[in-house]
Amino acid sequence: MPDRERSANRDLPLGWIDIVWLAFLGGLALLPPVEEVHKQAVILAIVLFQLSEGWLIARLPKRGPAYSILIKILLSTLLLDHTSEIGINSSYYPIYFLPVVSAALYFGPIGTLAWTAAASLAYVSLLIPARFEYELDSAGAAILTIRVLFFFIAAILVNRFVVENRRQVQRLEIFSEKLEETNRQLRRAEADARRAERLAALGQLSAGLAHEIRNPLGVIKGSADILNRKVAGTEPLVAELAGYISAEVNRLNALVVRFLDFARPSKLELHAERVPEIVDHALEVATASFPNGGVNIEREYAPNLPEIQADRQLCEQVFVNLITNAFQAMQAQDGAGEKTLRLSIAPEVSSGEPGVGVVVEDSGPGVPPEMREQIFNPFFTSKKDGVGLGLSIVAKIVDDHRGTIRLEDNAPRGARFHVFFPQAASA
Repeated sequence: MPDRERSANRDLPLGWIDIVWLAFLGGLALLPPVEEVHKQAVILAIVLFQLSEGWLIARLPKRGPAYSILIKILLSTLLLDHTSEIGINSSYYPIYFLPVVSAALYFGPIGTLAWTAAASLAYVSLLIPARFEYELDSAGAAILTIRVLFFFIAAILVNRFVVENRRQVQRLEIFSEKLEETNRQLRRAEADARRAERLAALGQLSAGLAHEIRNPLGVIKGSADILNRKVAGTEPLVAELAGYISAEVNRLNALVVRFLDFARPSKLELHAERVPEIVDHALEVATASFPNGGVNIEREYAPNLPEIQADRQLCEQVFVNLITNAFQAMQAQDGAGEKTLRLSIAPEVSSGEPGVGVVVEDSGPGVPPEMREQIFNPFFTSKKDGVGLGLSIVAKIVDDHRGTIRLEDNAPRGARFHVFFPQAASA
């Protein structure tokens, strides 16, 4: 009851429902017998309890409703007992609608009927003092029965309305959650589309530059090799400088190859593959580069995983890159606690399509919030000797497989990459 809960807070004014309650109960206080002190005390008790009911429910959410209805039944019985010589004859009997309606608001159909029966028994119990002075005839029994039946009718009608209202609220909550999830998926799709556009544009630029740079690099390297052979025995300094030129040309040529790998369209050789085998092989390859890494590996693979339609070599490249990045991040924080790499594989559904999700999570320093939006952008890197194409190539491979990759929040520290591949059609 929101209005009663607000009125229970001393810092807030009474709600309009509370004001209406006060008006009606005040009207009862002005009706005869006006001078009956016990009647006025009971009405005052009902007013005070009605205003503090929200506080009771908030403090005792499980047992509070039952206590509230029980107190209202007792106060209603007291009111009838003090408004007539024989309580059963009191014209204030509709006060029992107060606990009956409250039960309909707080409980389900069975609970509502049980508490209505309890209120009816409390009302009928007022016959006990009258059994020595009055005889219950058929007309009186009929009137009493009609009143009790109206208690049940009111309880059922109110409870039906409340139950339907709760269902509507649940439907709205479910709809709101679905809408929020749809919005999140839409934002992800928009981000993926923007990234794909940037990849396409930069890919074309990289391809053009790489081809233009590769030819002069070949000429420079060939000239340096010839010069090295010519002067190897006579000009040691010149030979050493020619060796530097050749080594740097090799480094630049490797960089150009990476540009071309990023720029050229992927030619996928798709086969039905098992994701755990791909991830485990990638882990072996990446771990070989860090023989003394001291990293604790934790695997959590769900059983009976479906196969995915994938190019095994390219998918291994995805996880080799992610795992290598995780090792490098944890190696950069020596002495900062236990180094842990967690690999989780489980069946998932993304945008209504079933598949397999892989989570690569490390205990490193993580990715700063200001970098998360750019982490998959080409040529963006936080490493001093990095080129910024590793994660871009990873994202491109995943996109080519109709999958998704995203960096998830992994508070308080560490990076958590989530990769999804759709399952094979025959899986």
